[in-house]
Amino acid sequence: MVKIQLDNVGKRFNKEWVFRKINLELSSANNYVVLGRNGSGKSTFLQTLAGRYETSDGTVKYTIDEQEIVVDEIYKHLSICTPYLELFEDYTLVESIELQSKFKPFIEGIELSYIPELLQLAPSKDKQLKYYSSGMKQRVKLGLGILADTSILLLDEPTNNLDKNGFDWYQKLIAANSNERLIVVCSNDQAHEYEFCNESLNIEDFKK
Repeated sequence: MVKIQLDNVGKRFNKEWVFRKINLELSSANNYVVLGRNGSGKSTFLQTLAGRYETSDGTVKYTIDEQEIVVDEIYKHLSICTPYLELFEDYTLVESIELQSKFKPFIEGIELSYIPELLQLAPSKDKQLKYYSSGMKQRVKLGLGILADTSILLLDEPTNNLDKNGFDWYQKLIAANSNERLIVVCSNDQAHEYEFCNESLNIEDFKK
């Protein structure tokens, strides 16, 4: 069981609070969606969960099978996909997959050579990512995140730049690789992004 415990958590930049007084327990027994308008603080919340932003108030505690993981080590146990995540665009897809496998293994049983086909990008596997369309790059980001062997999966607007076929592909990929993981999705209320989520919160409820 994976858990993230938020105790009176708040984040501010200068004197402006993005969110505050969040008391939640997230666990791998559920999948979560964080809703809110653009600029409401969803991405900041996700980065706080990921340990990339320090809290301005309160604490975030991580446990996996009842063993506490310190924040400086949590990156080993999570993968994240966001619109602002940069790819190494001089690398090919094959090179990108090989690079990730060296510091964050893929889910057991998934052969590296088969990943381009899983991403529906096999014909372009030897092309540098800088020549990919925005939709193809999004498939790479999602694939590297969802297929990583991590206990926590954080997705920020995951269907950004995907067409209808891409929506269907994303839903199938997440359905096949969501077991026993704590998944949090940030969305602008695009239902196809979080149909598999059974718990929701609106970040705008934590503004005061």
